Amino acid sequence: MEHKIGVYICTGCGIGDALDLAAIEKVATSDGKAALCKTHECLCSQEGHALVQADIDAGDVDVVAVAACSMREKQAELSWGETWVERINYREQLVWSHEPNDEDTQWLAEDYMRMLGARMEHVTRPEPHIEEMSDRVLVVGGGISGMSAALFAARAGKEVVIVEKEDGLGGFLRRVHRRFPVAPPYQELEENDIQATIDQVIANDKITVHLSSTIGKIDGAPGRFEVTVEGAGAKETVGSIVVAAGFVPYDAGKLTHLGYGEVKDVVTSVELEEMAREGKLVRPSDGADLETVVFVQCAGSRDPDHLDYCSTTCCSVSLKQTRYIREANEDAKTYVLYKDLRTPGQWEIFYQNVAKDGTIFVKSEVKSVAAGEDGGAVVTVQDVLLGEDVEIEADLVVLAVGQVPACQNEQLLKLGYRQGPELPSIDARIEIKEGDDEDEGPVERKDEVTGGFPNSHFVCFPYETRRTGIYAAGSVRQPTDSVTAADDAAGAAFKAIKCVALQSEGKAVHPRVGDMSWPDFALQRCTQCKRCTEECPFGALDEDEKGTPKPNPTRCRRCGVCMGACPERIVGFADYSVQSINSMIKGIYVAEEWEEKPAVLCLVCENDAYPALDMAGLARMKHSPFVRVVPMRCLGGLNLQWIADAMAKGFDGVLLLGCKAGDDYQCHFIQGSELAQTRLGKVQETLDRLMLESERVAFHEVEIDSFGAIPGIIDSFMERLEELGPNPFKD
Repeated sequence: MEHKIGVYICTGCGIGDALDLAAIEKVATSDGKAALCKTHECLCSQEGHALVQADIDAGDVDVVAVAACSMREKQAELSWGETWVERINYREQLVWSHEPNDEDTQWLAEDYMRMLGARMEHVTRPEPHIEEMSDRVLVVGGGISGMSAALFAARAGKEVVIVEKEDGLGGFLRRVHRRFPVAPPYQELEENDIQATIDQVIANDKITVHLSSTIGKIDGAPGRFEVTVEGAGAKETVGSIVVAAGFVPYDAGKLTHLGYGEVKDVVTSVELEEMAREGKLVRPSDGADLETVVFVQCAGSRDPDHLDYCSTTCCSVSLKQTRYIREANEDAKTYVLYKDLRTPGQWEIFYQNVAKDGTIFVKSEVKSVAAGEDGGAVVTVQDVLLGEDVEIEADLVVLAVGQVPACQNEQLLKLGYRQGPELPSIDARIEIKEGDDEDEGPVERKDEVTGGFPNSHFVCFPYETRRTGIYAAGSVRQPTDSVTAADDAAGAAFKAIKCVALQSEGKAVHPRVGDMSWPDFALQRCTQCKRCTEECPFGALDEDEKGTPKPNPTRCRRCGVCMGACPERIVGFADYSVQSINSMIKGIYVAEEWEEKPAVLCLVCENDAYPALDMAGLARMKHSPFVRVVPMRCLGGLNLQWIADAMAKGFDGVLLLGCKAGDDYQCHFIQGSELAQTRLGKVQETLDRLMLESERVAFHEVEIDSFGAIPGIIDSFMERLEELGPNPFKD
């Protein structure tokens, strides 16, 4: 497609002082394919903005290429309505990280201009995918988080459907006697006011409630989910979904080592709550008064044999329940046996107040719980501070059991996705089976949904799940208290509303918010290998009976993993494709061997590694000028053809910088770095066969806050290439 490209070079921030701009202008209008090239001392100023706008209004330009600061900076100031804008990073990754007025720095600047022209020959303006959509919100679960989400969405003017499996709203809070403090001065227990929230939901004419009902099946995609509600006999069409099914207490039947099920006077914190609500705070075995009560913290939580996480609320619940005991019998003794007492935020005030009441706190490990001779129980603990065993005779032992997300024990959504009917969880791992041909990538990936909390990028995108348009709130997302669950619900409901608003305009949601491109499949060349459908992290692709992919554009998050997965290279976006990256690689000038200027291609994830490079530039940290950076949406979209073309052109090495992978991964697209490393293994085998050292291609994980390591990574790679010598394909 022919573009009228206008290149505008900002001379501020040291750019004009470090480069020969006249030479760059010549490259821009020749190799850069620009119709015109202009400079301005401050493009983000009103005068600079007006300079560009005048050329747009005159019809001289339909693509604005700004050579200035990073694409991550000044996005509002350097935009011109609906005009297509390209960014060339001349500040952070060029003049601030390389020597000014140096021939290699100048060469780098000119190469980036050549890469622009090469790319623009193979891209077109994205045309958004727009379809008719519903903006109704489905809420799964009618507890505090579900009702809060519904009320938030209803106040925003949206129709809401609540599906609750119980015969009434309220969730777990219906079983709670009183609440621990949620308002200043955070010292006294508060009445359970859940009924007020229930009444608000029932009175709201925008909220439809299906009680004693479950989800039969969910088909479709964001904007057009088709929901079958079993029990109510209803079918609902919704645009987005909030999963707020809450938690179930950990099965105390698995805690026999703590006496549960074997000692009559051992109960759970949930059972004690019900005893208090019914006014029956007595010894279960014989109805005797409670004189001594022992609370055992982390009963099942923070235990690799049970729940390996902290359930957040157990300590505060036990503090609350000591009050129940002391209110019933002010002379009663209460003990709290803890590993670490965790009372975040204002609950620390409540903890201090309880401690003043006389409750005894013992940092300890419980060794055994046995029945007492005259009823009750004998608790043997190792007192960590005293370093010796202590026995406590108690009328009642209360096990503070943890929270288990409801999605671990039951199917909530029954999604019609080829990758599984439920939300992939944090402990779901990827199984990758490699093809027989060493040039092939992964051919099978399976999400083992074994339960647990929904899995998505857990730092940048709270409430998200790996199913676009479906958001998790409350204790189904993470262990939480009722106040935080209500706040969670508002955040999830907001994202559910925002999702449909963006999708109705053909725009992507997190993390490429506003991206209007979407993958196009040349299906006439499809070999039905299923790699794209298997590797998509978000279930955006179904397949027919032959294995041909069936795209669902509104599920797509535009990561490009499918593009990297396809061995036939039939997948691409209008503005991002295998061919467009190939053309950029081929547009780079590679010096002859005698010039002794190595060439390195650096494929960089735009989410962590690219901003880390920017931050290194902001810190004025220098690195080799022979590295050419090509940003990628995700390294999971790595196509092996790019590396093959780079080596064939004479590049001495290829460096990949991606997000951190592993159990505490930060990959915005879930498994991008892991997939890239799998493909990288195939590349290295090929290089070895071609008598090219496998060390010429390297992968490094880069966290966004580890920008200080960037120069060292690059310098070490350059030193290794110097040891290996020039790529023999240079000739």
